[in-house]
Amino acid sequence: MWRTRVGYAGGTRENPTYRALGDHTEVFQVDFDPAVLPYEELLQLVWQSHDPTRAAFKTQYASLVLAHDDAQLATARASAERLQAAIGQRLATRIEPLTRFWLAEDYHQKYYLRQDRVLMAEFRVMFGGDAAAFRESTAAMKANAYVAGAGTCVGLEQDASGLGLSEAALQALRRSCRP
Repeated sequence: MWRTRVGYAGGTRENPTYRALGDHTEVFQVDFDPAVLPYEELLQLVWQSHDPTRAAFKTQYASLVLAHDDAQLATARASAERLQAAIGQRLATRIEPLTRFWLAEDYHQKYYLRQDRVLMAEFRVMFGGDAAAFRESTAAMKANAYVAGAGTCVGLEQDASGLGLSEAALQALRRSCRP
């Protein structure tokens, strides 16, 4: 993965916002290289990262896989069918074609990273306050994952030199990584 962005999709409202979401679902978009991470493996991460049998109490929080093309749609549906057969339960996760992705407001992007003052100070200097550059950054994506507790310490050490962060910032990330 080289980029993630949060936003809204799956609904009909034009220009949704957090305060005026309409029938959209809060989603995140992942850009990845299928030669490095095949789509089927990405789907396995999706199934492992949430309870796909749990129905959402509100459309805003629905479990949703949005496919960019017919091949992804077929792969996602087949993956869901295999999982459903394996666990013997009906999945609540919806699988649909992506019609439009709307970016969420800047304050939602890299949410966990934004909670860390030390790291954000460095990223503000790095990107000169350019919100789009921060949102699109692979380094910010990775740092956000580590702050959220989704990355391993081994992975952090592999990524450290490419993040462009000071040793103090790397130490802050090391406190968040999983052994």
